[in-house]
Amino acid sequence: MGNNEDSGNGVAETRSYWRWSKDDFIPEESFQSWSSYGLAISQTGHRFKDRLLARSDELAEVSEVRMRSENDMKKCLNWWDLTWFGFGSVIGAGIFVLTGQEARDHAGPAIVLSYVVSGLAAMLAVFCYTEFAVEIPVAGGSFAYLRVELGDFVAFIAAANLLLESVIGGAAVARAWTSYFATLLNHQPNSFRLHVKSLAKDFNYLDPVAIAVLWIAATIAMSSTRKASLINWFLTLINTLGLILVIVMSFWHGSTSNLHPFFPFGPSGVFRAAAIVFFAYGGFDRIATMAEETKNPSRDIPMGLLGSMSLIIVIYCLLALSLVMMQSYTMIDPNAAYSLAFEKAGLHWVKILVALGALKGMSTVLLLGSLGHARYVTHIARAHMLPPLFALVHPKTRTPIYATLLVTILKSVFAFFSSLHVLANLLSVSTLFIFVLMSIALLVRRYYLRGSTPRANLVKLACFLLVIIGSSMGTAAYWALGTKRWVGYTITIPFWFMGTLGLSISLPQQRLPKVWGVPLVPWLPSLSIAVNVFLMGSLDYLTFVRFGVCTLVMIVYYVLFGLHATYDTAHQKRKLVTENCRNGSVALPLA
Repeated sequence: MGNNEDSGNGVAETRSYWRWSKDDFIPEESFQSWSSYGLAISQTGHRFKDRLLARSDELAEVSEVRMRSENDMKKCLNWWDLTWFGFGSVIGAGIFVLTGQEARDHAGPAIVLSYVVSGLAAMLAVFCYTEFAVEIPVAGGSFAYLRVELGDFVAFIAAANLLLESVIGGAAVARAWTSYFATLLNHQPNSFRLHVKSLAKDFNYLDPVAIAVLWIAATIAMSSTRKASLINWFLTLINTLGLILVIVMSFWHGSTSNLHPFFPFGPSGVFRAAAIVFFAYGGFDRIATMAEETKNPSRDIPMGLLGSMSLIIVIYCLLALSLVMMQSYTMIDPNAAYSLAFEKAGLHWVKILVALGALKGMSTVLLLGSLGHARYVTHIARAHMLPPLFALVHPKTRTPIYATLLVTILKSVFAFFSSLHVLANLLSVSTLFIFVLMSIALLVRRYYLRGSTPRANLVKLACFLLVIIGSSMGTAAYWALGTKRWVGYTITIPFWFMGTLGLSISLPQQRLPKVWGVPLVPWLPSLSIAVNVFLMGSLDYLTFVRFGVCTLVMIVYYVLFGLHATYDTAHQKRKLVTENCRNGSVALPLA
């Protein structure tokens, strides 16, 4: 691909990557004049129905939609790179900061069980991501997969949550980086932040250090994917060796007496903490976004995703157990739990090692976040849900520079003002919501094939999915009520089981994976829905209020811009397809 255009006299002109015209932001017909926009708004109902029912096509996503970036990203990664990407993307602020916070406030020593539960939910989602990434190897990750299986509107809601997740996640890690940097230099965690008393609580510590770290990571990501991979190798290898040493020293100086009482907050505390520390497993989906730059996606992505996540779950559980053995959960400092625990034990050198390891881990999370998040934005812009300028890939660096700049600016705003507690809660519900959608999409992919599945089977599929989702929500709601009676579960759990069993025995699978697929379908995807919905139900009320407000803002944006941009793009394509058919040309699948 190239960014050449015909000037009208048969001579190809090369457009500069650095451009800033109206057509680069809003080229669609609906935005060419106020009257055109007014007409588009008046047709909102019709257009919404069109986009709600429309589905993209796998071939279109990997060919025609991808070509809108004008230049290809460079294929330079293999399974070894992706495995280290998994470690570098996941191990960061979550394990070093949220472990202490949740052990002290919600779970106590049972925080290790919280990591087991959230790790199970993450692994179930990994299975779903892996099948999609092998079958549809594009930069958009879950956005592209949902666009193919569940349509434009659901894909947009996922896309908006992906952007929310990327912005909030990056901001949270950047602020945690500042805290650990301060403790490394023997300062309090907030020492390098500016305290503004006139601002509201949780938003009154301004963090310029976090902004600087974000922009350093973004600069490396924009310069070269291969260079970023090599830096990640080096930093993650050192960090992994440091983690092993921390685990050994923690167990050596720990005491099993600190594990009593094991359930100080009861089972509800374990699941509440699991919903929060799920954030610590976030980041593995970025491996899927690197599919366009992977040499052999069908082999490399399963090895990278499943291999790295299996080891990470084990490491997280050991780290969590080691922390609560080092000191009583009531004495844990939530801002720099591991560093201060070793300092109290008189092991100052290990405290320094922990702080350095945390900084290295969070640095790679920020670096690979800049890579992965920018590729989400790139594919979302290819679909015209964001201005298409952000879809462009630079011809020399072969990286999406505009998309990287956009997400880094947004991360910087959040990192400057917001506390980690506010960010982590909102991030968890957004991530869990996307994983639920991915599991639903996997079931739709296996049991529904457009133009082939009988309508009666489609109705059955919809009914079974409603039973699975409804029973999962019922279980989560009953748990959230805090009742100690089990009668509710004797209703909701059997309904989930019957819904999954009905799907398994009454509907034939319409499509089997070509290379690698999720085992035990529909049981594993259905269990993924149940577990992730349950973890969502363990979050507090204010988290859902914030999530609801954010979702409402997303829908307003979609109605005012995204709906009309994608409608125009799809119908312009249909016109081209019709003209190609008349001229005897081969047409691409409709998006």
